Amino acid sequence: MVKIDIFSGFLGAGKTTLIKKLIKEAYAGEKLMLIENEFGEIGVDGGFMQEAGITVNELNSGCICCSLVGDFAKALKQVDEQYHPDRILIEPSGVGKLSDVAKAVERANLADAKINSMTTVVDANKCKMYMKNFGEFFNDQIESAACIVFSHADVASEDKLAAAVQLVRAHNDKATIVTTALKDIDGKEILRAMEHTSTLADELAKLAAEVKGEHCHHHHDDDDEHEHDGHCCHHHDDDEHEHGEHCCHHHDDDDEHEHGEHCCHHHDDDDEHEHGEHCCHHHHDGDDDEHEHHHHHHADEVFTSWGIETSKKFSADELKEKLSHLPDAVCYGTVLRAKGIVEGQNGEWLHFDYVPGETDVRTGSPLYTGRLCVIGSKLDEEELNALFTE
Repeated sequence: MVKIDIFSGFLGAGKTTLIKKLIKEAYAGEKLMLIENEFGEIGVDGGFMQEAGITVNELNSGCICCSLVGDFAKALKQVDEQYHPDRILIEPSGVGKLSDVAKAVERANLADAKINSMTTVVDANKCKMYMKNFGEFFNDQIESAACIVFSHADVASEDKLAAAVQLVRAHNDKATIVTTALKDIDGKEILRAMEHTSTLADELAKLAAEVKGEHCHHHHDDDDEHEHDGHCCHHHDDDEHEHGEHCCHHHDDDDEHEHGEHCCHHHDDDDEHEHGEHCCHHHHDGDDDEHEHHHHHHADEVFTSWGIETSKKFSADELKEKLSHLPDAVCYGTVLRAKGIVEGQNGEWLHFDYVPGETDVRTGSPLYTGRLCVIGSKLDEEELNALFTE
C-alpha cells in the first residue's frame, strides 16, 4: 500500500524545510514521489527536492485544491501507475485548505494508496497574526491536521510558543503537536509523531502495564483491622485501620486537624483547620497551554494515570524539586511511578524516572514535545497539573 503524506502550512511556514529533513533522516531507503505546486510561481522548492534525488511533479498554475483538482487527480494516478513509489509526498500551496486537499486525494480513488498522515506546519512567531488575518484558510489547516509542527520554535520565547500552542489547541484538541525545534530533533521522531506511533496515550498505557505487573492489589470488604505497607493501594469499607507511608486517607470527619508542609487534604467538613506552609489547596481550571490526557485504568479499580504534553522548560534542580513532592500521598494521591522527557533550560533534554524513594534525572535525546506521565492510585489530577505547570 502506497503511503500518502500531506504537508500543509501557510506561506513561508517551513513545509519544504520539514520535508527535506524527513527525506534525509526518516524516509531513507524508500522510493519517494513529491507532488507540489506554488501558487502561480515557478516551483523553486522543486529544485531543492531534485537535489535530494526525489522525483518531482510540479503543478505551477494554481492551487491543488481549487482550479487543479482534475489535474491533481490525474497526476496522482500517473505517479501511482508509472513510478510505483513507496510514499507520495504532497506539498500544496500555502493558501490552500487542507480539508480540500484531502478530499481531492480521496476523489482520485487510488486502489493501492491511502492517506498516511496530514501535517500542518505553523510558524510559532506568526500563529496569532495569521489566525487573525487569514482565519478561514489558516484555521482549516489547523483543524484538519492530525499532526501540527511548530517551526521557528527555537527563536520564539517560551511564553510565545505556549501561547501559540494554546491558540492551536482551541481549534484542534486531538492533533499531535511538535514543539521541539526542528534542528534539535531527529526526523524519525517527527515521523512517529505524524503517524501517531509514539503518543502520550501509548506511554501511559505502557507505564500502567509495568506498574500492574509489579504490584499486587487486594480489595477488602471486611470489618477487621489491617495494616498498610509503604505503597499499598487497598480500598476499604471498614472502620479501623492503620496507615503506613503513602497511604491515601481521605477525611470526612468533623474534627479539627493541622496541615503540615505541602499538605493537600481535601475536606468535606465545615470545621476550622490550620494550614502549614505550602498547603496545596489549589483550584485550577487547567493550563490551556498544556495538552492534558486523563486515562483511567480500571484493573482492580485501583490504578489511575495522568499525563500532559508540554513545551515548558525545566532546570534539572527545578524538576528534582517538583518530583520530591510526589511522596505526599494526601496531596497528589499514591504515586507508584512517574517518568517523562522535558526540555531543559540550556538546550538539553531531561529524562526522569521516579519510584517512591528513588528519583533519577538525566540528560537524553529530545522528544517531539515535553511529556510527563504519572501512574498511581486515587491521583489528584488537578494538583498534579498545578505542580508541573506552575
